Amino acid sequence: MKVLVIPDVHLKPWMFDRAAKLMKRGAAEKAVCLMDIADDWQQQYNLDLYMNTYDAAIQFAKDHSETLWCYGNHDVCYPWNQRESGYSPIAPSVVCEKLRVLRESLPDEKQLAFVHRIDKVLFLHGGLGERFVQKYVPEEDWTDIDRTLEAINSFGYTELWQGTSPIWLRPQYSVEPLYRGDEFLQVVGHTPMRSITKRDNTISCDVFSTDSRRKPYGTQEFLVIDTDTWEYRGIK
Repeated sequence: MKVLVIPDVHLKPWMFDRAAKLMKRGAAEKAVCLMDIADDWQQQYNLDLYMNTYDAAIQFAKDHSETLWCYGNHDVCYPWNQRESGYSPIAPSVVCEKLRVLRESLPDEKQLAFVHRIDKVLFLHGGLGERFVQKYVPEEDWTDIDRTLEAINSFGYTELWQGTSPIWLRPQYSVEPLYRGDEFLQVVGHTPMRSITKRDNTISCDVFSTDSRRKPYGTQEFLVIDTDTWEYRGIK
């Protein structure tokens, strides 16, 4: 299956417009969004931009109902009442309400989760390490990928608001082995990249983020990946 990946959004509603055009052109059969829809440099008090961006996400979810959504740390920091970089003190109620609407817009609420699997490709915001699985997932589930992901998707603040969790891990800089890294490819965002980059069995695609002056940091390409062959490309 060809999948279009929408990486970290960070208050760029136009990303959903561009992704919708690519889907209309037949660039992929399905989309996955790695979220971090909220927050960007110097935008903490631009509440209209928060609303517009989540509304664009909700409309995309309605128009492309099979899309999968992967919570990012900037999304869950609002319902979990945690202060993240770029956190808006006036946006918590808006973000929480928009996340509820997004979830209820989906045919299946499980489409909004921390980790998704299509074939032998895992989609998630940060990265899934072996140590995290062994610490938090029951040992009898370690060899069953679907039961492992089901357990992780049931976790909350206690397990996930720490550095080795799937919303925080940065496999680009970590020497920690990935969970079943010899069998599964991981597609991740979270860490700004100059270009879509493959390292071992991880593809990093956060190429829409900006620097502190709000200048584009990466190539602003969408990743399209074939989950059967693992062939991939960036597309404008």
